[in-house]
Amino acid sequence: MHKRLVIAGGGPAGMMAGLLFARAGVETLVIEKHGDFLRDFRGDTVHPSTIELFDELGLGDALLEREHDEVIDISARIGGRYYRVADLSHLPVRHRFMAMMPQWHFLDFVRDVASAWPAFSLRMDAEVTGLTERAGRVTGVRLADGEEIGADLVIAADGRGSVLRDAAGLEKQDLGAPIDVFWFRVPKRRTAHNETAGQFAPGTVIAMIDRGDYWQCAFVFAKGGAEKIRAEGLEAFRRRVAFAVPEIADQLDAVASWDDVKLLSVSLDRLRRWHRPGLLAIGDAAHAMSPVGGVGINLAIQDAVAAANILALPLSRGEPVDALLGAVQKRRLFPVRVIQAMQRAVHAGVLGPTLGATAQMEAPLAVRMLDRFPMLQRIPARIVGLGVRREHIRSPMKKGAIPME
Repeated sequence: MHKRLVIAGGGPAGMMAGLLFARAGVETLVIEKHGDFLRDFRGDTVHPSTIELFDELGLGDALLEREHDEVIDISARIGGRYYRVADLSHLPVRHRFMAMMPQWHFLDFVRDVASAWPAFSLRMDAEVTGLTERAGRVTGVRLADGEEIGADLVIAADGRGSVLRDAAGLEKQDLGAPIDVFWFRVPKRRTAHNETAGQFAPGTVIAMIDRGDYWQCAFVFAKGGAEKIRAEGLEAFRRRVAFAVPEIADQLDAVASWDDVKLLSVSLDRLRRWHRPGLLAIGDAAHAMSPVGGVGINLAIQDAVAAANILALPLSRGEPVDALLGAVQKRRLFPVRVIQAMQRAVHAGVLGPTLGATAQMEAPLAVRMLDRFPMLQRIPARIVGLGVRREHIRSPMKKGAIPME
């Protein structure tokens, strides 16, 4: 079997790329190792920049018909007081909020849209384990069952543990992530206003993501500390959470065992070179992001859009694209560097001091200034909501194709 384009990984980057390349008439196969998209504690924030891309495709309203909650502002509680740090209501886009949407709903939507294009195909329950090569050029992928699928171009969108990145010998620059995260959920009462906020207490940081009828909680701790926390016992863990967020203390029985607490080993890295002849890495395969700001999904989708903007037309014509792969990295490297630098600053200036504190800390000056002067809240809202050098849909749509109604 030979395809014009093979994409390894059916996450946000891979599925968005699959949609856009197929829309341009490029024969595209997305390969996903799982049998469905239904997995807990994946990134669920669909930022305004991503919703705007679907608006440009004429699909923004259809996307927002899927189950979601809307986050208009972001707050942090420090020393028992709430500080408002970002206000998305002034963003220069149609939808001025972050949509908290289970990732399986988002991916199901992209699959449904992409499947309406004849050039798109998706194979689930198929694991890509390696590359095929000829004369130093990548010529396709190899599956776990030994099947080989040829391709004019392979896109590695197989996440932060990318098999294809390693198989291609692409060198990774580790920027150092000083934190890991425990994810868990507890029930909550649905409120009219989304109450997503960061909770800061001496020695403890918890991001509380309001998912309507439950809190999705991210318990942040120093890198490598998971076993120590587990060894202290589940009851001690619940006490730490209750100390930081007293209002959920009565709900913590929902965390009945360590099986209810999932570890995210946080990475912060990027490839020095995202490509080699016949292969391009995008999304987490090219640059793993910290969960700070919840921007990873949206950066990955921006990568997919940039790749399609640059590569879809020549691929649709059957033209070689190896010489263009570097242009995708050049386009996307600047925003990745900027966001990763900001995440490192938050690690060093906010998370690190809080996790090391033994007494109540005063809110940092920047947080106090943001809360005091609402106009300033538009700056972090723009960075988080729209990102840096955001992409727009410029890849072509093949004439005569019939998209999803």
